Amino acid sequence: MANTRRLPSSPSPSFFGRRSFLSAFAVIFLLFTVFATSSRDDSNSHTGSEELVSDISGQETHLMRRLTSVTSDPLRSKVDSLFKQATEHLSIANTYASYARISKLEMMKEVRIFTEQARAFTELLNKPRYRALLTASKINRNDLNSFYLELTDLIKVSREHMAEARAYFDNQLRAQKLNDTISSVTDQLAKAKKQGSFASLMAAKSIPKSLHCLSTRLMEERISNPSKFVDYGDPPPELEDPELYHYAIFSDNVLAASVVVNSAVANAREPEKHVFHVVTDKMNFWAMKAWFTLRPPNNVTHIEVKTVEDYTFLNSSYVPVLKQLKSADLLKFYFENQMENATKDARNMKFRNPKYLSMLNHLRFYLAQMYPNLHRILFLDDDIVVQKDLTALWEIDMDGKVNAAVETCFGSFHRYSQYMNFSHPLVKERFDPKACAWAYGMNLFDLDAWRKEKCTEEYHYWQTQNENRLLWKLGTLPPGLMTFYKTTKPLDKSWHVLGLGYNPNISHEKIKSAAVIHYNGNMKPWLDLGMKKYKKYWTKYIDSDMELIRACNIIMKRKQ
Repeated sequence: MANTRRLPSSPSPSFFGRRSFLSAFAVIFLLFTVFATSSRDDSNSHTGSEELVSDISGQETHLMRRLTSVTSDPLRSKVDSLFKQATEHLSIANTYASYARISKLEMMKEVRIFTEQARAFTELLNKPRYRALLTASKINRNDLNSFYLELTDLIKVSREHMAEARAYFDNQLRAQKLNDTISSVTDQLAKAKKQGSFASLMAAKSIPKSLHCLSTRLMEERISNPSKFVDYGDPPPELEDPELYHYAIFSDNVLAASVVVNSAVANAREPEKHVFHVVTDKMNFWAMKAWFTLRPPNNVTHIEVKTVEDYTFLNSSYVPVLKQLKSADLLKFYFENQMENATKDARNMKFRNPKYLSMLNHLRFYLAQMYPNLHRILFLDDDIVVQKDLTALWEIDMDGKVNAAVETCFGSFHRYSQYMNFSHPLVKERFDPKACAWAYGMNLFDLDAWRKEKCTEEYHYWQTQNENRLLWKLGTLPPGLMTFYKTTKPLDKSWHVLGLGYNPNISHEKIKSAAVIHYNGNMKPWLDLGMKKYKKYWTKYIDSDMELIRACNIIMKRKQ
């Protein structure tokens, strides 16, 4: 007896617990009954194991009744417990096998595993030496130990397989697995959105081949025929006549600037009274000059084309941003084109565009000095289209305000708090975080009020304070909001509809009723990534009769 292996305490009678097992078994049994009714042929091929369970259960009941009359053995409770565990695991294995049969093809592996387990438990229970333990008056301890060891190994393997199979049968585990999958997909989607935004940003920075072709061909035309582009005499007096309607357009995009001018002239009641001041950079000056020389709209509109360098007062000693643009850190920030770096500040990623290094983007703060003889001027971005006569703007009573613009706030969106750092004491002290923001792109400026309020000096102050980008991150809208704070007159929203460069949900009715539509955002109409549903409003005003337009393969779908 000293060498006999001591039996450990009995393992848990059921892997799932009696209560959870009975509930699960009842549901699974019901499903299996329904399935068996509709698929009799299939069920007939798998009744062997169930009949065996019934037979074994009947024999067990008969034997237990006989044993009540036999003198109790101290190991009898152990035998009963082990047979009970074996019978329960046999039932569970058969139940899993039956449920797996009605599952999809991928569940056939579980069918085979649990069927094999049921067969192993059946073979174990049917071994004569072990069945003899149920009726023996004196239990053989060696047979009992052997039965215990074999049963323990089978139960261990069965439990391992059941734990693996729970992923197929346990709804909570399924739900958790689904949540994990959703979380993973969400992370992938967020990463893809960042990559898409970066790709969109890179596309927005690029110059399409067709536009590069147009500029190059215009330069070739000027070089080949210099006599066509000679300026004779002094500039016409209309360029400084305050009684006319003056526009300021700052752009390095010949085609875009031409659409702005063409659309404004096409919808003007008296086009001869409209004067356009186009300012570009040195690289695009002669191409821009050649275009408006060759294709002046209506042949009566006054167009002035200049470069930034023509305004000699715009130098680094006077303009703070020119001094700041020489910063190596700032240049690195704008030209850091690696995706993982460029998308770190996702909220302001749209501003990480070298266009903000161009002085063309900052000229809007010097209109009063650039046009000293004018009283009012309408500033237009080069990504807008004019759809109605705009002369009524010059008749608006500005109430002493400097800037007339359409406000963009709704609810808590587009408030001052979204554009500047209100944790900075200077910002917190001077501005209301709930103040409504307004849009650049179509702005009527009262230049007399501008000079009176010293707006350029105000802009210089804030630009100097923001040398380390502590007041706002990027762009020209935040300093504009600060410079014209409490000096901006709200316009009716129908004057200026925004979002055609990023918002696909603007209604056709809203666009048609707008005086000016604005393709603000990365999806410019001259880019391939521009939204097709909005392109027709822009391509309508491209000069399709121009030979160079066709030669450079600039595709248009003009509205009939």
